[in-house]
Amino acid sequence: MQGKGFIKFMAILLGIVCVYSLSFNFVTSKVEKDAKAYAKGDLDKEKAYLDSMATVPVYPLFGFNYQFCKEKEINLGLDLKGGMNVTMEISLSELVKSLAGNPDDANFNKALVTAQTQLNAGGKDFINLFVNEFEKLSPNTKLADFFSNQDNSKLLKPDASNSEVKSFLSKEATSAIDRSFVIIRSRIDGFGVVSPNMQKQEGTNRILIEMPGVQDKERVHKLLQGSAELQFWQVYNNEEVYPVMENINKTLASSLKVVDTTATAKTSTDTTAAKSESKLAGLAKNKDTKDSAGVKNAELAKSNPLFSVLNIPTYQGQNGQPSLRPGPVIGWVAQKDTAKVNAFFKRPEIASIIPQSYKFMWSVKPMDIAQSGGAKIFELYAIKSLSADGKPDLGGEAISDARHDYDQKGRPEVTMYMTGEGAAKWKKITAEASADPNNKKSIAIVLDNTVYSAPTVQNEIPNGISSITGSFTVNDTQDLANILKAGKLPAPARIVGEFVVGPSLGEVAIHNGLLSFVLAFVVILVFMALYYNKAGWVANLALVINLFFIMGILVSLGAVLTLPGIAGIVLVIGLSVDANILIFERVREELTLGKPTPVAIKEGFKHAMSSIIDSNVTVFVLGAILYIFGSGPVQGFATTLCIGILSSLFCAVLISRLVFEYLLDKKSNITFGNKYTIHAFKNIAFNFVGHRKLYYSISSAIIILGFIFYFKNGGLNLGIDFKGGRTYIVHFDKGMHTEEVKATLNSSFPESETIVKTAGADNELKITTTYHITDQDQGADKLVEKALHEGLAKTGVKYTIESNEKVGPIIASDIVYGAYGAILFSCLVMFFYIVVRFKKLNYGLGAVIALFHDVLLVLSFYTILDGVLPFSLEIGQDFIAAILTVMGYTMTETVVVFDRIREKLAESGKEDLHGEERNKLINFALNSTLSRTILTSLTVFFVLLVIFIFGGASIRGFIFALLIGRIIGTYSSLCISTPIVIDLGKNK
Repeated sequence: MQGKGFIKFMAILLGIVCVYSLSFNFVTSKVEKDAKAYAKGDLDKEKAYLDSMATVPVYPLFGFNYQFCKEKEINLGLDLKGGMNVTMEISLSELVKSLAGNPDDANFNKALVTAQTQLNAGGKDFINLFVNEFEKLSPNTKLADFFSNQDNSKLLKPDASNSEVKSFLSKEATSAIDRSFVIIRSRIDGFGVVSPNMQKQEGTNRILIEMPGVQDKERVHKLLQGSAELQFWQVYNNEEVYPVMENINKTLASSLKVVDTTATAKTSTDTTAAKSESKLAGLAKNKDTKDSAGVKNAELAKSNPLFSVLNIPTYQGQNGQPSLRPGPVIGWVAQKDTAKVNAFFKRPEIASIIPQSYKFMWSVKPMDIAQSGGAKIFELYAIKSLSADGKPDLGGEAISDARHDYDQKGRPEVTMYMTGEGAAKWKKITAEASADPNNKKSIAIVLDNTVYSAPTVQNEIPNGISSITGSFTVNDTQDLANILKAGKLPAPARIVGEFVVGPSLGEVAIHNGLLSFVLAFVVILVFMALYYNKAGWVANLALVINLFFIMGILVSLGAVLTLPGIAGIVLVIGLSVDANILIFERVREELTLGKPTPVAIKEGFKHAMSSIIDSNVTVFVLGAILYIFGSGPVQGFATTLCIGILSSLFCAVLISRLVFEYLLDKKSNITFGNKYTIHAFKNIAFNFVGHRKLYYSISSAIIILGFIFYFKNGGLNLGIDFKGGRTYIVHFDKGMHTEEVKATLNSSFPESETIVKTAGADNELKITTTYHITDQDQGADKLVEKALHEGLAKTGVKYTIESNEKVGPIIASDIVYGAYGAILFSCLVMFFYIVVRFKKLNYGLGAVIALFHDVLLVLSFYTILDGVLPFSLEIGQDFIAAILTVMGYTMTETVVVFDRIREKLAESGKEDLHGEERNKLINFALNSTLSRTILTSLTVFFVLLVIFIFGGASIRGFIFALLIGRIIGTYSSLCISTPIVIDLGKNK
């Protein structure tokens, strides 16, 4: 075997990377176990303990802190951890209307409405739809008449063509989405979500947000859908504010002395204050703030309650004494202590001594890691509110544009442009701020009451064009430019899809997922050991290493592990034995020919390689298509599938080969079966080709029956993924009759379609409704939930809503077209791959016809069995994932047979055969690969059966599709796809 040294090196290197990636989970687990032991069931104490450990080194070797380790551990999806998944849609209709100055033109407004309707029906690119519709309604009117004005004169001329206007609108739409993304991201960061996941859906006006652990729907709705308010405020300097801060500290010390500081206060002092003081003292040292470096014990914290958590920015003056640092920052506070500082400011005795013109605000982001010694430290500002109505000096409406730029030295900066009215106000404000050359003031740029930047004004700015400089990165200036433009135009963001999973449901999912995982793994290990004897143990070793690599790679890439992801891993475990089975069966063929074991192993690996590569490439391509077209759980499944296939190839082919080489060098006796299995599937000569018309008839009968049930049932049972709606998983204290619950809810959900089905046990119901699903009003969600609670209350049975999901019509239409695209694109890719790989058109056509056959057969079974089985057979995104996986099964089996035909043709020196000679060759290929086909199918089938039984109700329908797909895929590859090649080649 060539390259053994390189393979060993890669295996060791990959192993080290995986050990490093997985080690963070063990570190965080130990810290969290200590927190539970310390808290003894008190959640507040447990949280305080973990907060105090945030910046404490906990990684034994590298000294990483708990916060860093937590960010590096494996990410669990919402279905395993609980939380919210939200799809935000930026209203481009309202953006366009605002850009045009909200005109009253009937055709303009009609074009907007029509474009939105077309978008909801599955159309793409709102701007293009709007322009086309407007040109139909007003062919003689120029769009520039609506959009060209003084503020955008540099971007859009009054005589601009409609195509130029369309280009302008497209850029503004993209900019609005980018701005919304930045604003929403900053709001979520402020919400305190652990490891939030956000991504823009490319080519759409939507943003996907995943927030693990979040359950407060109302707060999330308010947070995400609130309109952003950009403001400009003058700021007090540190020297001006320090006397006020000193007075607050003294007043707090006096008022807190009369409070009985026993159990809770002592805990806070011992576990939180003391540790934070030591960390903040370290920060003070880094910042030359020596006046606060001595705050290290509980007694000092009592005498200086504010200054024990808030460090006053200082520096070492010329006389060697600490002096107040000039500038707008009045304090540095660790993230965990910001709530405490806010609470101090709200105390009645403190609020009374804070001047009326003071408004305290935090920085949007923590300081640099290098500056803060590893802790997340936020800056505190004192905003100067001088107007009687409390309004800012300038609002976001004054901004006409803002751009990321570079100064003369190539450093990132932001160039800000004011409107005519805004420029006049800006001139006055900047003149006041820069009036004193020895004490230049800053102006804070504030969004959602959070300070994004507070640049110092050097000179009066008369023309409304300003440059904002500082210690910025390119990302900082891009974000700040987006923030400045955020106040320019209203582009409301609405929640059009959401998925909420309760923590209890997540715990059940984890238990079921892990149980199915362990049992399926054991099934595979036992089967391989029993069937292939010693060689089976080699495969098992490769399988264990493969599992270790898969988990390590998932963690190192930051992939999110979902329940379908666990199903994907378990499925990969089943599929990974496919390569070993292919190799072992070829080795057994060579041994049957009388070749010695070393030669048989070498020949087995050699002859099986082309089949292994072809079959794995096809499944990998399907996994990639799943990832591109899918979202959420489908992407989780696709990610683990693709990673698992690459890892399986490395382990099953290369690692197992190394183990065999080692055993051969040790002169070990390697067996590939026992007396019961060594002769299995020998001397089989089944006439698959001769019976192909019978198989065609069976498939046709099932498909026709499926069509009959399709019309009988009124179509397919589409889930809310495909038609839009709201779904709730409701747990009752006792078993419920679905029809009775549905009858009760019909009065609560008038003029809407309501479906009630069991979700596993009879006390778990899945309620789906289209009630108010097209209503864009922000109060629609509350209205529907109120109606749901009213209806469920009539049952007289206690209940809890464990999860809920919302899919708007526009998302549903996108998912439908994405599903169609995924299936058709997959078929096209498979067709070209087979034609190129085997250089025969009829092979490609046979494979693609078999794929469509499989899809129709699975759909037929779903239609026939829907309502018969005790679980839901909905057609949703997970079903599309199952369909594509089934297609992968068929292609894998078919490619192996095609590969054996190609091999035999090469041996005979012919490119192709015809007539009875071809029939015999195809029958030979099918029978010679039958052992591999049956064994692989059985292993995967048993794995899926274990997941189906123990994996939980949430993926039962998905796994059922894979189960019947596994049977259909095996049947199709043996009885349909390859025999079709004969019928397609008859004319030739």
